[in-house]
Parts: sequence; structure tokens; C-alpha cells
Amino acid sequence: MTEPDNENSITRTCVPELDKLIGEKIPVLDDGFVRLIDYFGDDSAIVQAARVSYGKGTKKRSEDKELIRYLMRHWHTSPFEMCEIKLHVRLPMDCWRQWIRHRTANVNEYSTRYSIAIDAMASTKPGEWRMQDYVNRQGSSGNLDLETGKSLSEKEKEIQKACRQIYQDRLDIGVAREQARKDLPLSTYTEAYWKIDLHNLLHFLMLRMKLNAQHEIREYANTIGYKIVGKWVPIAWQAFLDYQLNAMSLSEIEIGYLSMLASGKSSEALEGMMKRGWVKMKGEILSPNLEAMEFGSKLERLGIPLPWHATPAHD
Repeated sequence: MTEPDNENSITRTCVPELDKLIGEKIPVLDDGFVRLIDYFGDDSAIVQAARVSYGKGTKKRSEDKELIRYLMRHWHTSPFEMCEIKLHVRLPMDCWRQWIRHRTANVNEYSTRYSIAIDAMASTKPGEWRMQDYVNRQGSSGNLDLETGKSLSEKEKEIQKACRQIYQDRLDIGVAREQARKDLPLSTYTEAYWKIDLHNLLHFLMLRMKLNAQHEIREYANTIGYKIVGKWVPIAWQAFLDYQLNAMSLSEIEIGYLSMLASGKSSEALEGMMKRGWVKMKGEILSPNLEAMEFGSKLERLGIPLPWHATPAHD
């Protein structure tokens, strides 16, 4: 990793491993892809931007890797904005609805007002139909049985075929494309060019790579993260995995309960959770609310028993 000493020594960033990917369509789902179009900057651009603030003396105190990890660890985000990447993505419209909510990118999407809609729709295999999660109300949990899934997949194929045929019939008799498209299902694929800086890209990946993200968009996020970003800025990527994606945060309340549990004061911690309304008695069963369950998942990662699995003392 090099740093230009003067204006004349500046050259365009080149990451050989990433250059090999330019133009290659990396498959995602049944008919989607992610394709790298261009990029600007690399790990050295992050370091260079940070040292503009601190001067050349920083070089003697910290190696590039240590500096990048420090920046990531302490949420110094602006140096990561010095890197940008442009992707060409093909994905189902329902997935794109979630994607486009990240409003920190430059976007140009395929237009079905000007062009005929892409003749491809995301399909669901019989074993892939997920059940509604009633704790996480926007998510799913577990799968339906194979026979039910088979029936759903057959009906899915029928309705997709019918919708496409109706759309084509409208076009054939001269209906305007902007109106003919209105009954196309959300499973229809769309395409877009998406340009974003590294800081905001990592925020996108932070949300969309999580296990509670929808499976379909998580497939795209994992592809972008592991197959593209990891090759583009390997030092920053590892720091992101260590300090953000695979890390955990604790609220002031959680730190207090964790301190009690670590000191062997499980009953006191449970009593506090019940007073706060985190845990309630339902019959003879202790029932944690959503906030308590999220804290419980952190305790499980730390190997600490959940306090509501014990029976509270009765007055």
C-alpha cells in the first residue's frame, strides 16, 4: 500500500483482484446478478484521507492496517467515503423496494415506461416457502411442509404466466407501456446501476447481511460483501466484519444487567427486568418481551444463561 508524496506521483487506483471482476455477472437467486462496472479508491485511499487530517507524523505511529481498524472501531466514517463503487444489479422488484430505501446512492433503474418489462420472474421452490414470524412481525421463521410448498409453487407458476400473458396482450393491442405494466407481479425482475461510497455501502451491508434481513436481499448483500468488497478493500472489509457486522452493542440498561449476571446476581437482574416490564409471568411461565429477547441473544453469544429460565422467588 503506497501513499503519494507529491502531486506528480498520484496515479489511478488499481486493485488487480477487483479488475478481474469488472463486467462479470455474478449470479444471485434464480435469474439475478451483480456486476461490477467501476470503482474508485482502495484501502490506501482511506489511509490517505485520514492522514490529511493528522499529517505525515501519523505514518510513524501507526501502520496502514492499524489506522484503518482504528477508524472503523471508533466510527470515523469520512475517510471511507473516499472510496466509491458502481454496480449493475438485476433483482426482483419486491427485493428492489427494500434496496432503494437506502437513499445514499446514485441510482438509475430500468424503465418499463420506455422499455418492455424484463421477461423473468423470481420463482420459489417447494421447499423454500417460509412461514410468518409472529415475534419479528416483518420477518419469517421456518418453512412450510414440502407438499404444501409444491402446491404453492405450481400456483405461483400459473399466476406469473397469466400476468405476463395479460401484459403482452395489452402491448399487442397498443396499450401504453406505462399502463400495461400495472398488474405485473413484484416477482418481476428489474435492473439498475447503483453507485455508492464505501461508508454508505457498509451501512447497507450491515443491515442487509444480518440474519434477520429478508433472505433474498441477504443473498445480494452477501454476494457484494464477500465477492466484491472483500477483494476491493480487504483491510477495511475485515475491520468491518470484526467491529460492526459480527460485533454487538450494549445499551446502558443491558450493561447494568450484564454486570449483575457476571457477579452472580441473577435473581436481582431478573427482578429488575420484571419491574421494567421486560419479563412477565404468564401462568407459570416467564415470558420475555422483544427487547429482553434481543438482550438474551447477546447473552447466548457470551455463554451466559438466560435469567428468565430460572423460577423467580414468590412473595
